[in-house]
Amino acid sequence: MSHKLFHGIATALTLALTLDAAGCGRATQTDATDISGVMPRLAFHLTRASDGTRITAEDYRGKVVVLYFGYTHCPDECPTTLANLASALVRLGDGARNVRVAFVTVDPIRDTLPVLKSYVNAFSPEIDGLRGSDDAVATLARRYRVIYSVTPGTPGHAYAVMHSDSVFFFDAKGNARLVTMETGNTADIAARIASLSRQDFAAKATVR
Repeated sequence: MSHKLFHGIATALTLALTLDAAGCGRATQTDATDISGVMPRLAFHLTRASDGTRITAEDYRGKVVVLYFGYTHCPDECPTTLANLASALVRLGDGARNVRVAFVTVDPIRDTLPVLKSYVNAFSPEIDGLRGSDDAVATLARRYRVIYSVTPGTPGHAYAVMHSDSVFFFDAKGNARLVTMETGNTADIAARIASLSRQDFAAKATVR
């Protein structure tokens, strides 16, 4: 990982922790939209950067999944969002073991598996960097109406990447439940994730 990227991640993590401390006690909730029954269940075929294994959404069944599209060279939004999610995971304590954050790169040309692995490892062990072919990523993005574009650099024009900032939350059965573009209130994000976990536990208890 380049010094510039590492510095950006460190800055984002520091900012997230600072805002977290400053926001203690606030009652403001995250502006999240309930998408239960509106968006399709989680489904994909991608490669996990941590071990190079091809996985599908079925590998995440039994865990609450947070889905976010981005890229490792992102200067601000991606590291800030991942830092916020990492902070929310810390708030969950042992409950974080029942959660996975799926960070899907929209820039697989530059985000090789080693680059992606190093990047997400700087945030949290519960964050998986996922990479796929252009078609695989495009299919997943269309499934959740996520817009992005990648324009390779040319003489006189810098490499450019654009992507939506939506963060999706899925329950342990893979059902889409919430979407938001705000992750700054990490206490509320953690509470929403915990709620999804509790709902799943209650459902299992009822079945028994």
